[in-house]
Amino acid sequence: MKILLINPPFKTEYGKFSRDQRSPAITKSGTLYYPTWLASATGVLEEAGFECKLVDCCALLMKTDEALDMVKTFNPQMVVINTSTPSIYNDCEFAEKIKIKNNSIYTILVGTHPSAVPEETMKNCSAIDFIARREYEFTLKELAEQLKNNKEDFSQILGLTYRNKDGEICSNPDRPFIEDLDSLPFVSKIYKEHGINPTDYFFAAAEYPMMMIFTGRGCPNNCFFCVYPQTFHGRKKYRLRSPENVVQEIEYILDNFPELKSLGFEDDTFTADLERTKQICRLMIQKGFNKKINWWVNARVTLDLETMLLMKEAGCRLLIAGFESGNQNVLNAMHKGIKLDWSKRYVENARKAGLLIHGCFMVGNPGETKETMEETFQLALKLNTDTAQFFPLMVYPGTDAYSWAEKNNYIITKDYSKWITDEGLHSCVLSFPNLTAKDMVSFCDEARKRYYLRPAYIIAKMKQFIMYPAERKRLYKAGSRFIKFLFRKDK
Repeated sequence: MKILLINPPFKTEYGKFSRDQRSPAITKSGTLYYPTWLASATGVLEEAGFECKLVDCCALLMKTDEALDMVKTFNPQMVVINTSTPSIYNDCEFAEKIKIKNNSIYTILVGTHPSAVPEETMKNCSAIDFIARREYEFTLKELAEQLKNNKEDFSQILGLTYRNKDGEICSNPDRPFIEDLDSLPFVSKIYKEHGINPTDYFFAAAEYPMMMIFTGRGCPNNCFFCVYPQTFHGRKKYRLRSPENVVQEIEYILDNFPELKSLGFEDDTFTADLERTKQICRLMIQKGFNKKINWWVNARVTLDLETMLLMKEAGCRLLIAGFESGNQNVLNAMHKGIKLDWSKRYVENARKAGLLIHGCFMVGNPGETKETMEETFQLALKLNTDTAQFFPLMVYPGTDAYSWAEKNNYIITKDYSKWITDEGLHSCVLSFPNLTAKDMVSFCDEARKRYYLRPAYIIAKMKQFIMYPAERKRLYKAGSRFIKFLFRKDK
């Protein structure tokens, strides 16, 4: 049985749409995330004996007609379509086009959006046969086995939404989260075997070329906006791969992708378990990996100096931190669980350890005003991180942020395509009595200009470009793309 797993084309005339990042869009910096979840599922299906093909059309800038021709040539019995909130209509239309060409193909949607609103999604798109919700590796495996054996009773497959014989939409109970993450195949091995080329992917704060993997799933924190923990891999519990397993994959990557300069551990909070973090670092040092590749992680502002120093010794180059707001009341309202003083100490400690920081700042959370937005920008200036991003709050179905905004009638449209602009860039669908969507988008646009066009910042980047040759590809690629958008307003 043949199975195609695909990131379908979407707005490829404008750039590379990044479905798998926390706020899917075509980014102004050119960032594109790897299809990590599809790769993991591909590996599980192949281990079960299925013939699979993994294709990331967005990375290849493939047009829809080309993708449909590829589907016809491969001739699968199942097509697994990765989707997201802003691309949901496009991705359902892609499924419809597959059905028009070959109605016998089973179409399955996966991703955060259909996991959050499966019945709504099925109701709005008759071309979708199944939705595999949340962590979908073993849901797909069981479904494929049923279809291969021509069995039509899907009622026992956990995590599956489907239509029964009477056409009624049925959602089986959720599948428990995967506990033994060491049992999953290395996604890097799947990248290699399916021709996922590192040069097609980019993260503006990382050295290029880079690769992304997960070392754990879930998040122990309660940020009310973050989509993956709330709709996909769970809150509270952070499920971990063993340090030995993580290091084995790093070794595979070093052996098979010698061109890589940087590696990203895309866990929501890599440093949530400090002892495990230290153990991974010690193993990397012991094996000499710290001299062969650098790496980055998402790390909360609770991280201590001692751990930072060990991470630096182990090859860590960059920390990604969600500072979010410069106002403590706003931080409290979004359930961020941090204090402003912690953010300042975190940056001071990172500098002592020699680590760069990519700072994330967000406007539009409960209690936001024009004054608190300016406080956020002033915090960004004081922290003065290597790179910074400014975005309006993106509310996705299934999150507390969405429920809050919906309850208060702050969402100005229920047309999911409006979660991005016509050109695929981040947009804003929120409007408050004291702040409009335009206010928040304009603030973020101006904040980028004010941050990146500071003479001191420009001089620092020029020095970095001259003194550190390894940074040049990253700086040139991100800078040249970003300049295109810096002085224009999104539609």
